[in-house]
Amino acid sequence: MRDILLQIAQVATVLLLAPLLQGIIVQWDERVQRAQGPGIFQPYRDLWKLFHKQQVVPETASVIYWLAPIVAFTCMLTVPILIPVLTNYPLPASDMGDILGGGLILTLGAFMITLAGLDSGSAYGGIGASRSAMLVILAEPALILVFVGITLLAKSMLPFVVNHLLVQQPEVYWSPAHLFLVAAFFILLLVETDRLPIHSSTHIEVYMIEEARILEYSGPLLALLKWASMMKQVIFYILFCNVLVLPWGLSYRGQVLGVLGALFALLLKFMVVALAVVFVETAQARLRYYRYQEPLAASFLLAVLAIVANQLR
Repeated sequence: MRDILLQIAQVATVLLLAPLLQGIIVQWDERVQRAQGPGIFQPYRDLWKLFHKQQVVPETASVIYWLAPIVAFTCMLTVPILIPVLTNYPLPASDMGDILGGGLILTLGAFMITLAGLDSGSAYGGIGASRSAMLVILAEPALILVFVGITLLAKSMLPFVVNHLLVQQPEVYWSPAHLFLVAAFFILLLVETDRLPIHSSTHIEVYMIEEARILEYSGPLLALLKWASMMKQVIFYILFCNVLVLPWGLSYRGQVLGVLGALFALLLKFMVVALAVVFVETAQARLRYYRYQEPLAASFLLAVLAIVANQLR
């Protein structure tokens, strides 16, 4: 029963912390630009307002328009079951899939949102869907190579095994193979969370990508999509922190104090990584869209170097 409650707590952690992380990043972005910015709890208020607004549906929408938010939200609720969020050991349902299975579930959610952007019949939806597809074409091979590199490094595709390996063997943590994987995954983190300097996080700019796909949504369905996007961001932060960069601070017995300490440690990790993301996003000039392949190609090459370095280790 305790492990089942811990499993529910892991999903609830991702569900409830997602708007908070988004609020922290947005506020820090504004502060770096010498603006006041919204409060860190503004995403919670935005979701509350959207859930209480009227639903407006385009005339061209089909059943995909209705299914996409539900499928995307469900996918983001499934992945926390498979990864180390609060504990460093697998919980009852964690053996449903490995790290590659989690990646496939994330891709399914993104695929449904892309279909919804096309299904709406909006010109902006089509543009956002096509741009997102072009990014996925280069990002997914790099992500798969990163997962392959992690598998070769730990001789396992379970994220819990990778976590234990990096904690117990410092020589592996500081090896070139692991450092290359960290650099490759950090670039993918920027891409998958819409923080690469070719994205626009607002819905009023021509070069928007994520916002263009959901521009025709409103009300509760839009709230589900935005919440799913925030949860995806938290999931990538958890993979980056608890599996690759900062594998310490997880509960190894599942007791109450240990879980609370793991939750506090997770917040600290999020702040450290968010600070790095905000620095990269604001310090680098915005790239023209046709240069999107440069950072993704760098991530791909870093993942290849990690695999080669691991074979030479």
